Amino acid sequence: MAIASGPQRGSEPAAGEIGPAKDSDAVGEIGDWGSGYVQRHPKASLETVGEQFVLGVRSIQWLFADIATRRFPYREFVEQAAFMARTAVLPTLLVAIPIGVTLSIQFALLAGQVGATSLAGAASGLTVIRQGAPLVAAILMAAAVGSAICADLGSRQIREEIDAMEVMGVQVVRRLVSPRLAAGIVVSLALTGLTCFVGFFAGYLYNTFVQDGTPGSFVSTFASFATVGDFILTMIKAVVFGAIVTIVGCQKGLSAKGGPAGVANAVNASVVASILLLMIVNVVFTQVYELAFPRQGF
Repeated sequence: MAIASGPQRGSEPAAGEIGPAKDSDAVGEIGDWGSGYVQRHPKASLETVGEQFVLGVRSIQWLFADIATRRFPYREFVEQAAFMARTAVLPTLLVAIPIGVTLSIQFALLAGQVGATSLAGAASGLTVIRQGAPLVAAILMAAAVGSAICADLGSRQIREEIDAMEVMGVQVVRRLVSPRLAAGIVVSLALTGLTCFVGFFAGYLYNTFVQDGTPGSFVSTFASFATVGDFILTMIKAVVFGAIVTIVGCQKGLSAKGGPAGVANAVNASVVASILLLMIVNVVFTQVYELAFPRQGF
């Protein structure tokens, strides 16, 4: 008579087979997540860019329509412009000064190596006006103004204020986005012009009093090579950069989900997306300008 002595060994998985099975499952999960992310990410990116484009077009339409019909909310525009100026002016100035000094140092060293020290003013001044001023102003606006816009609209979104406005028949784009768009463009223009002056003046002072440069040479070489087209290009960049920062901040704020954590994620995404778009658009503007208006010399 056979007596059962315990559970059969063959009914239990071997101890050595547990590790490889778990490893294969983990690798499979990672592979599935990676393939899914690759498939989802381009679609999400295109949807985000499309929403930002549509929001920008609708905001511009309402902006011009309300100005033409005298229904533009000027009070909201003034309040937003004052808020943006208070938020971004001081950081922009504090960044513009070292930018101008750094460019002056680098171009003075390069000009000294090639024996063209008299061109230091033209090089540093043109760089500040063409690239430094609009980028510095736009990046500071993205970090300070764009994040504040996104946080404001995102908090309203999670408190369902946006839904309440739509239920009452209030156009959210018309009431909230268009005034911010106009304020962002105006403040961006002002900040860019101020950054041009501060950056150039900081480079001039450093070149004159620290690097023992000639004041007349610094100013005359800059005046010889700088053109009105350079300043016009900078102002066009300021308008476009201000619109980009404002629209991206508004779109990220209005699409915020998931409570306070979702607002924080939207603010982070707003700053990153704004800076990436600013860099890409700046390259496009610079290249198109150089192709359309080529220079014969430096």
